[in-house]
Amino acid sequence: MLNEFKKFIMRGNILDMSVGIIIGASFSKIADSLVNDILMPPIGLLLKGIDFSNIFFVIKKGVENEGPYHSLEAAKSAGAVVISFGVFINTLITFLITAIAIFLIIKAFNKMETSFVKKAKEEKEVTEKTCPYCFSTINIKAVKCPNCTSSLDK
Repeated sequence: MLNEFKKFIMRGNILDMSVGIIIGASFSKIADSLVNDILMPPIGLLLKGIDFSNIFFVIKKGVENEGPYHSLEAAKSAGAVVISFGVFINTLITFLITAIAIFLIIKAFNKMETSFVKKAKEEKEVTEKTCPYCFSTINIKAVKCPNCTSSLDK
């Protein structure tokens, strides 16, 4: 069982996946900061000082304090049951930014990969041609088609 586990861990896919998860978690923190610290303050200012993280709806009032609650944190600390759709809006915006960033990275990677493949095809030496009579593929240096025995122009 220990040897099987060792083989499993030493696979290249596991290491690649681990690196991807770690980078993804770091990228998620960057996207969270972008939304919460850079995008939402100006949006809140445009909407007359609304802080999206403090938009919530109280389902059940708290035992210690029955409100009104001026922040989501105050409502939760009082034991109130709340639906915090402002936090959901922030999370949704973070997801969209992350998705757009990943899309742009993949698009750039695909473009780069396509240019490499195209360049490799252009650099590949032409060694074959098509017989104009039987349309079979033959060596570029051939003067007679080996399939239909037609004489070929040089």
